[in-house]
Amino acid sequence: MTRYFITAGEPSGDRLAADVIDALKDLDPGAEFRGVAGPRMQETGMESIFPMEELSIMGLVEILPKYFELKRRIAETAKAALDWQADVVITVDAPEFSLRVSKAIKAQRDIKTIHYVAPSVWAWRPGRADKMAQHIDHVLALLPFETAFMHKAGMGCDFVGHPVATEATVCKHEQDDLMARHNLDPAAKIIAVLPGSRRSEVARLLPVFVDVLKHPSFDNAQLIFPTLPHLVDDIEKFTRSLNQPVSIIFSCAAASHGARERAVATSLADVALAASGTVSLELAGVGTPMVIAYDMNWLSRQIIGRMLQIDTVTLVNLVTQTYIVPEFIGKDCVATDIAPALAALLDDSTAQQDQLDRCMELLGRGGMSGGARAAQAVINVLNA
Repeated sequence: MTRYFITAGEPSGDRLAADVIDALKDLDPGAEFRGVAGPRMQETGMESIFPMEELSIMGLVEILPKYFELKRRIAETAKAALDWQADVVITVDAPEFSLRVSKAIKAQRDIKTIHYVAPSVWAWRPGRADKMAQHIDHVLALLPFETAFMHKAGMGCDFVGHPVATEATVCKHEQDDLMARHNLDPAAKIIAVLPGSRRSEVARLLPVFVDVLKHPSFDNAQLIFPTLPHLVDDIEKFTRSLNQPVSIIFSCAAASHGARERAVATSLADVALAASGTVSLELAGVGTPMVIAYDMNWLSRQIIGRMLQIDTVTLVNLVTQTYIVPEFIGKDCVATDIAPALAALLDDSTAQQDQLDRCMELLGRGGMSGGARAAQAVINVLNA
């Protein structure tokens, strides 16, 4: 009976981990699971040793006030894996937490360690891959170009595809149902607004996004905000000054239902204005053209800006090796620059479509699910 100790640190990692757990149950009947779990992982029957939400920290400076608490949770997690005598430790994303947990475990016992979602060593801190190789045995990569970086550093690595590429196609009856529930007008254009999944992101980005949406080009548009339940109050507060119809779309049901609700909502949009991150691939998955904008704490911006190795941070651009998606990052994240780009895209929402489709093909559309590929890769590592 194999013991899988799995950790996730944020909603996207929670979804990835849950898919792996489901697939491992099929491949390894009788397997046991423990670790740090979000709502989706808990739906599989796994209990969490502490609330995953404690780990949802973004930015270098944002980590500092919680450093000692984070350090305590790292030690607690490593001890839990060791005391349980896990056969393999699978850490999912959240590298500031995950890689430290693996390091603490490897320092005491040679347990197999697998990290799912390669850190962005191709974007910044390229030396990080070499440091990872000291305590990570294998990496499961979401992006096809990441394997070369991991192999060069001495780790095993499998490109397992991105889960967004194998999501079920949104059906018209799902769209019609959501349109009816939120009284959306099929004759009016829809703009989806996605300012992030953390309160710190929403507080920083949504005032800028609201200023963008006050541009006259969007006076006749309907605005939808697909989001998470804990962010509804924040979004309501920031959007009160808007004159357009605003629909905040969320689900308090199972986490998987909430993710599907957001996918259906974004599929309805003519265009989207979104924070940087995985959301760009989610939008590409439902074929919604986008403008990306992001900013962070001033000091984090200065540090990361000096370390950045790439000239675009939007994943759709990186996967397709194009600049098809306009992005406004850091000091460029201002409404006066973003609004004209979003207005131009709203006028011609077909401009990105070919590259959005190509992005999904490159990420594994038409093949096995990412969770199934990742689970098989885990089994292969254990049997090697």
